[in-house]
Amino acid sequence: MMGLVDQMLRLRATAPDALERMAETFLGQPSDLPLPLPNLPPAATDLADQVRLLNDQLSALRRDHAMLQQAIFEAAQIQRRLCAPRELNWNNYEVAGEIFPVRHLSGDFFKVLHLGSSLGIVLGDIAGKGLTAGIWQTHLMALIERAARLHSDPANVVAEVNRELCRDAVERPIMALFYARLDGNNNLVYCNAGLPAPLLVRPDKALQQLEQGGPMLGALPEAAFQTGAVTLHPGDMVVAYSDGVTECRNIQDFEFESERLARAVTAVSGVSASKALFSLLGTVLDFADSCSPNDDLTLLVIRRRDTLRTEQRASRSRDYSAPPRQQASVSPPKVVARRGHGSK
Repeated sequence: MMGLVDQMLRLRATAPDALERMAETFLGQPSDLPLPLPNLPPAATDLADQVRLLNDQLSALRRDHAMLQQAIFEAAQIQRRLCAPRELNWNNYEVAGEIFPVRHLSGDFFKVLHLGSSLGIVLGDIAGKGLTAGIWQTHLMALIERAARLHSDPANVVAEVNRELCRDAVERPIMALFYARLDGNNNLVYCNAGLPAPLLVRPDKALQQLEQGGPMLGALPEAAFQTGAVTLHPGDMVVAYSDGVTECRNIQDFEFESERLARAVTAVSGVSASKALFSLLGTVLDFADSCSPNDDLTLLVIRRRDTLRTEQRASRSRDYSAPPRQQASVSPPKVVARRGHGSK
């Protein structure tokens, strides 16, 4: 570009009138340059050819960019379908989840697996954002599902995935993972590897953190993992989430933080899983206001119904891509308690 400017300055001294006509045309539509340019010295004709070439290259870049944007959009739609169902009714339980990617493709994911008489529940957060993290997602989800069908103990599932990731000494992702298995006897066994501890809220507003687990996956081949266990009673609700939720910032540069999320979770105790999901997402987005999130946001809600139902319903998917931004009224929890976790 500096070379073109130099040529323009030299041409101004030799052919000012012709150059002014060419500059006026160039600042309008370069494609409208007349062919050939009359009464111009050879240097001016060469400059016009260079402008025309640059214009053609710019048009080609725009076409390539549009094609790339379309491909990324289609990949994001596939990624969303891989995370389905977003709303599931299973026995006496409701499950609802949603992802807000900071870019088109997300490094966060969730999945619900039918494992015979049990239900597998997965929430993962791959280090990084955008294309790199999104490309790893399908592979990691396949590893998790295969391990979940081989092992009943969540700690063994997570350890198996970790060993698979660590086999590649050069290229491997780092991932945080919450994996839980819910059976027909209302027992939830889980392993939390590196994610913020999911919250269990009881109908009396008492909170419990599901902390048993281990480190993030992909770093230590021989890392040890533990299984935690809780029993879910009618009205109990579990909220799992990625760190993008609590690290979301507002215009004052304050983080949403875990304490604010805990108050929001106790405020929605007693409503359905999908309503709780909408309310929690609305609370986070209202807090952020005009600030765009710096990381992917993912929430997954599991709730045991108050009224027992014996008929199992088929799963159905819904698109929660634009939840209402309605903030739940936040009140402090009645009791904050941590209870002991069982092992296997």
